[in-house]
Amino acid sequence: MSIKLGVLLSGSGTNLQAIIDRIEEGTLDATIELVVSSRPSAFGLKRAEKHGLQTLTLSKEVYADPLLADEIIAAELKKYQVDYVIMAGYMRMVHDPILAAYPNRVVNLHPALLPSFKGAHAIQDAYDYGVKVTGVTVHFADEKYDCGPIIAQQALVVQEGWTVDELEEHIHQIEHVLYPNTIQLLSEGRVHVRKNGTVCVD
Repeated sequence: MSIKLGVLLSGSGTNLQAIIDRIEEGTLDATIELVVSSRPSAFGLKRAEKHGLQTLTLSKEVYADPLLADEIIAAELKKYQVDYVIMAGYMRMVHDPILAAYPNRVVNLHPALLPSFKGAHAIQDAYDYGVKVTGVTVHFADEKYDCGPIIAQQALVVQEGWTVDELEEHIHQIEHVLYPNTIQLLSEGRVHVRKNGTVCVD
């Protein structure tokens, strides 16, 4: 079955683009009903508009009250009958108004192998630590930052001599495949959260 997505972003929207591309080539059974940006200047909005997608941008003044902002976003997502909320470089936490409306249906992408290197600077932190293996995590978001049940992970061996920019480039290459693949698993109804908070994929 096809699922309806609401995508939250803050920046350039490369993961939004990867999802759009997979939908348009027919390898992802989903539609994007709404793209929400926390920044009016985000290039991801231009990507959305180019493909004729509905967009929503909230001002800094609205975001000054995070719960109010999330109430507005949740109401809009419901209006567009969204099935899953896809965080794609969304640099804000989601709070109860969204989480309660979409239990185990708010999905986040993190550029490290959680629970290692949480936070907004995961790629730089992993690089500075000198790890030999890092990667990408797709997980359900909850009320804690970069926590929640892990759906999928893919490891990346860090090559000697890479700059942090080269590491970031390879992380993004993984993201642009892993995220649409994981959303397809959701579309196929193959992702289940167990009572103990872990995920099984059948």
